[in-house]
Amino acid sequence: MRYAAITDRLAGLGSDKWAVHMRAKAMKAAGDDVILLTIGEPDIAAPPQLVEAAHAAMKAGRTGYSNGRGEPGFVEAIAAKYAGRSGRAVGNENVLCFPGTQTALYATMTGLVGIGDEVLVGDPHYATYEGVIRSAGATLVPVPLSPDNGFRMRAADVERAITPRSRLLLLNTPHNPTGAVLTRGDIEALGAVARRHDLWIVADEVYEDLIYSGEFASPFDAPALADRTVAVASISKSHAAPGFRAGWAVGPAEFCSRLLPLSETMLFGGPPFIADAAAWALTHASTAAPAMRASYASRAERIVAVLDRLPGVSCRLPQAGMFVLADIRRLGLTGEGFAARLLDEARVAVMPGESFGEALKGWVRISLTAPDAAIDAALVRIAAFVRRLAPGEAA
Repeated sequence: MRYAAITDRLAGLGSDKWAVHMRAKAMKAAGDDVILLTIGEPDIAAPPQLVEAAHAAMKAGRTGYSNGRGEPGFVEAIAAKYAGRSGRAVGNENVLCFPGTQTALYATMTGLVGIGDEVLVGDPHYATYEGVIRSAGATLVPVPLSPDNGFRMRAADVERAITPRSRLLLLNTPHNPTGAVLTRGDIEALGAVARRHDLWIVADEVYEDLIYSGEFASPFDAPALADRTVAVASISKSHAAPGFRAGWAVGPAEFCSRLLPLSETMLFGGPPFIADAAAWALTHASTAAPAMRASYASRAERIVAVLDRLPGVSCRLPQAGMFVLADIRRLGLTGEGFAARLLDEARVAVMPGESFGEALKGWVRISLTAPDAAIDAALVRIAAFVRRLAPGEAA
């Protein structure tokens, strides 16, 4: 039988990247004492007021059809958030609602790039970026993010990667998996490149509220970049509510108008009761974000303090987010080899760096979203495992 070309473009770009996580979950379900430090799922419950807002909306009968742009209350709350943040007029015409950041990214890419186009992306990058780019028929062009520059994207590196087929610059700040946060100066320099080469900018800002040190800066908030920037985010991280699947894209009115038929074709609206809860979330200060910032920053410090002292391992503190990166190249193992053996021999699951781009070959990503006791136990196991390895041992 024949299949559409998109299935070939996406081969190996779905759950294959999460193979270690899937295997670890299966082992744990079978009774193995596995500690999961793989994905970025908040380990605290969503605020009870958020849950009650959804419950109240369901009881009030908010279970019917919605529309392609989003429920009015949710759309208005998003517009108000970005108007307040940027200090410029942002209206309902600048907003589209989606079930999570992932869907917003998929629709945005589908609407802005196509066959033969190139999208500039920092390397390392989040595991699904290549998929959303290739689904549109475009090609991911990696821009190196140097550890020596704190993994922050440099305008000169973007400039060198640009070709006549470049159409879009995808930014992620705060960054997954590195925890880097772009400065206002970084944004200005990157924006100048985008203007010079007439590039769209798509900014994935889902970790905006999880910065430990430094200030958040966005190209969306820069007036000179307003006509070419689309920001995507959700309440998944900020309100510890990934299962709510409540996200959005905010950008120029023309972009939203052109993308609306695509949104309607894909979804024709989400659950109104979820939209009502998400509107509540955006109009009330999150109680989850401060608690997560404090616990993740503390866990990151403990992890780095232990791992950075191990032979053959280098570790640095992130500025934001839910992860720590460990460089294990001096052990002679790939990230995939290290993660596989760590799971088999020590019953600790971490993500191989290769899931996040070629730049992290020989690295692993460690999640901060496990309870303190689990992280402490995992550190004991990881330390013992690393000390059993001879530096330079082949994979």
